[in-house]
Amino acid sequence: MGTAELVSLQLRMFLLMLAGLFFRKKNIISNEGKKNLTDLVIYLILPCNIVKSFMIEYDTGTIKNFGLILFISILIQVFCAVLAKVLYRKTPAGHKPVLMYATVASNSGFLGNPVAEGVFGSMGLALASVYLIPQRIVMWSAGVSYFTGGSDRKTVVKRVITHPCILAVFLGMIFMIFQVQLPPFLDAALKDIGNCNTAMSMLVIGTILADVKWRDMLDKSLFLFSGLRLILIPLVVYVGCLIGNTDPLVTGVSVLLAAMPAASTTAILAAKYDGDAVYAGKCVVLTTVLSLAATPLWSMLLLRAL
Repeated sequence: MGTAELVSLQLRMFLLMLAGLFFRKKNIISNEGKKNLTDLVIYLILPCNIVKSFMIEYDTGTIKNFGLILFISILIQVFCAVLAKVLYRKTPAGHKPVLMYATVASNSGFLGNPVAEGVFGSMGLALASVYLIPQRIVMWSAGVSYFTGGSDRKTVVKRVITHPCILAVFLGMIFMIFQVQLPPFLDAALKDIGNCNTAMSMLVIGTILADVKWRDMLDKSLFLFSGLRLILIPLVVYVGCLIGNTDPLVTGVSVLLAAMPAASTTAILAAKYDGDAVYAGKCVVLTTVLSLAATPLWSMLLLRAL
């Protein structure tokens, strides 16, 4: 993808977010409607998109890259977990679990997948789907424990292995390894549903932005965290991949997903476990808004450098 195509992609995604924001402001999409759209993306559209991304011819290099990006993702999660433990020791009690969770859990699935696909194509999406496996495990284990003070292992395992996107990754890998050919009508339906991913994901993010009071965003701690989430973490990943002479495509996907904003589940879990849901919402929104500038900058850097 060249610079012109990248700019076109970012503008298209931005317009889709504006559409979601407008329809939420006008209450054409209600709060309940926003939840329904979110569930639709997570439980149907994104899984179809993931499965379809794996239905490609492969060689030993492809399998090697899947293993490599899985290893890199594990290292990133360990690094983020250490940051979460060290950085927020003096943070106010209400803000601490929010920032810890948002450090280990980015919006790589909801926002990162369509960006990875747009910039790097179907192989980029397949690599992104593998990258997300360790993060989803951490989100529902150590991540939840930040709010609860502990984690139920049985519940964690159940959440991870039954997550529709995790199931889609395993199903897609089976289809790829055995070169499964679906009936034409089923393959076309899978493709049609999956193609809705970018549009629907951006619309939902727009509905989230619509509920924000922008004057409440002027919080120093949130801007400092945004720098950590959108600049420092991906920069460390980028330098590490360069030092390790990592495959360019694997490097690009890893850095781009490491540069995603705080996960939307940050606010959801804060509300569920009596945390500071308002602060969590601000954290999600501000990093998402700033990512509208950071993501294209990282994308252009990666395309030029790699």
